[in-house]
Amino acid sequence: MSVDLVLPCLNEAAALPWILERLPPGVRAIVVDNGSTDGSPDIAARLGATVVRCEVKGYGAACHAGLEAAEADVVAVMDADASLDPRQLIRVIAPVVADRADLVVGRRRAVSRGAWSWHLRLANLELSRRIRRRTGVSLHDLGPMRAARRTALLGLGLTDRRSGYPLETVVKAADAGWRIAEVEVDYLPRSGRSKVTGTPLGAARAVLDMSKVLAR
Repeated sequence: MSVDLVLPCLNEAAALPWILERLPPGVRAIVVDNGSTDGSPDIAARLGATVVRCEVKGYGAACHAGLEAAEADVVAVMDADASLDPRQLIRVIAPVVADRADLVVGRRRAVSRGAWSWHLRLANLELSRRIRRRTGVSLHDLGPMRAARRTALLGLGLTDRRSGYPLETVVKAADAGWRIAEVEVDYLPRSGRSKVTGTPLGAARAVLDMSKVLAR
C-alpha cells in the first residue's frame, strides 16, 4: 500500500517529530509549510518528509497544495498538531484501499476532557447538522483526518482555500454520488493553540467560512 499523507503546517515544530516517527509503513509525509517561522520545514525535511511551500495563506490552500504535490493513488490529510495519532491512519485509509468507500472521515473521540473545547464541539455539531440537511450524508464530525483517491479528489474541482475546504470536499463528494464513510479515531490534546479554531472567535470564523460553502 502506498499512501501520501498531507500535513498542513504552520509553526508545528514541537509536534512534527512525534507525528513523523509514528507514520505507518508505506505512508509518505508531505508537510505543506504555510509560512512557519519556527523552523518547521527544516525539522520536517531532516526527518525525511517531503516539504512543499505554500505561499497562499489558508488551511484549504495548504491542503490543496499538498494534494497537487502528492503522487500516490490514495491521499490522506491530517492536522500536524499531534491531536491525532498517525498510527490510526490505517482505520481511515483501509476502506478506500479496499474500495468499500470513496471518502472516509475520522470521527474524533476525545481521550480526555481537555482535548476538545466546548466552542469547537458546538461548532462541529452545528456543521454536522447542516451537512445532513444539505447532502443527506449522516456525519457526526467534519474531522481533520480523511482519505480518498487523489485523482478523484482533484476531479471535484475544490476551490475553497480557507477553513471551508473540508466541508467543500464532503459536499462535492456527496453531490458526485461518492460513498462517504466515518470511522472513529482518538482525539488528543493538541500541541499549542489551533490556528483555525483555537478561540471562540476562530471557531465562529470557521463556521462562517463553511456556511459560505453551503450557500453556494
